[in-house]
Amino acid sequence: MNVHFIAIGGSAMHNLAIALSRKGANVTGSDDEIFEPSKSRLDREGILPAEIGWDANRITKDLDAVILGMHARKDNPELIRATELEIPIFSYPEYLYEQSKDKFRVVIGGSHGKTTITSMLLHAINEIGLNVDYMVGAQLEGYDCMVKLSDDAKIMVLEGDEYLSSPIDRRPKFHLYKPNVAIISGIAWDHINVFPTYENYVEQFDLFCGEIVSGGKLVYNTEDEEVKKLGEKWKSTIETIPYQTPNYSVEETGTIVQLNGKSYPLQIFGQHNLQNLMGAMNLAKEIGIENDAFLTAMASFTGAGKRLQKVAEKNNFVMYKDFAHSPSKLKATTKAVKEQYADRKVIACMELHTFSSLKKEFLPHYDNAMAAADHALVYFSPEVVAHKKLEPITKEQVLAGFGGGVEVVTSTEEVRSFLNQFDFNNTALLMMSSGNFDGIDYDELGEEICNEL
Repeated sequence: MNVHFIAIGGSAMHNLAIALSRKGANVTGSDDEIFEPSKSRLDREGILPAEIGWDANRITKDLDAVILGMHARKDNPELIRATELEIPIFSYPEYLYEQSKDKFRVVIGGSHGKTTITSMLLHAINEIGLNVDYMVGAQLEGYDCMVKLSDDAKIMVLEGDEYLSSPIDRRPKFHLYKPNVAIISGIAWDHINVFPTYENYVEQFDLFCGEIVSGGKLVYNTEDEEVKKLGEKWKSTIETIPYQTPNYSVEETGTIVQLNGKSYPLQIFGQHNLQNLMGAMNLAKEIGIENDAFLTAMASFTGAGKRLQKVAEKNNFVMYKDFAHSPSKLKATTKAVKEQYADRKVIACMELHTFSSLKKEFLPHYDNAMAAADHALVYFSPEVVAHKKLEPITKEQVLAGFGGGVEVVTSTEEVRSFLNQFDFNNTALLMMSSGNFDGIDYDELGEEICNEL
């Protein structure tokens, strides 16, 4: 197989390129910019493009397929040439389906919790020793590539993102996977540049349910009202499996979950994480892992990368980083840390970084999202707002959106000043962003604080 990637440097695309190369395909690619870690990873595999930029001459009749990334544009010269030569053109999710159409497909969907559930499921699979293929949207610890493709695995685990498939395919990615078993963990309006109304966004999950194959199953979170509505709507058409937060108690080292008269010690904590755990447990059962075996395997699970990930700890101080940026995830994460460290002061900092979060129309959705924190800061960069070609927002609009109770700043130096005012004894610090507050190294920050204690 000769496969060419247009926009090979993307976080998802380069992982698929590596997986295909490892499977034995002859992989080539192009991009107009390739950043780390994609660059080094592609180089190690021997598939880093020799030159940056687009070149229609790379597209020849010898190619069996072209895979088109979201970063490319409709007028890309390589895409135009591939169309002229009638070479099959696939989006990233289309090609993943092609590679898994004869396998049992487990698809994890939801506005939040996807990566955590996928990570939990894969952790149990690895502990038990099952052979599965997979695709995960985030980099997880212990993996050198987040896509695995093989001929012998009978199961494929797919993280189902609701964002668009490619510049020429406006369908959400998760509509293309046709699950044998699917999960929806939660629905909270996101990607408002693509789905302009809440109703339009929710509709995508309804359509996702419609793509579950005949005889398939839907696992759904009954504690999310929108998800519950979908579960009840679809139960007459497909088999539905509801789940909710289990009985649990908070322990100093994490959580004790009670199920079927047995206790299971876990290192993770927070209601949102435990909901995800139950979702993953139900998925695991569908591929032959019994509940007891799953929960026993989860004793060694410490969390998904950047999802309530511990950065530093010393005496009675602890610091976490989290990918949280949507209002519902922000609220759940802050609440989880306060519940776990009820006798400590919780300082929570978050960065408005995504397209949706920086739109002034979306800001009211953050009302009381950080109310569980004792001290809360919200940071945004006016330069990032301008770069995304959005209407400027003010500190006052952000403050009003969060319902007060937060300090709003617009520079990294102000974030540092905010943190410097605190004595971190008996404190839990939470840094939440899909970015890095424009230059704050979390490991260095955690080390600095620990050295002062």
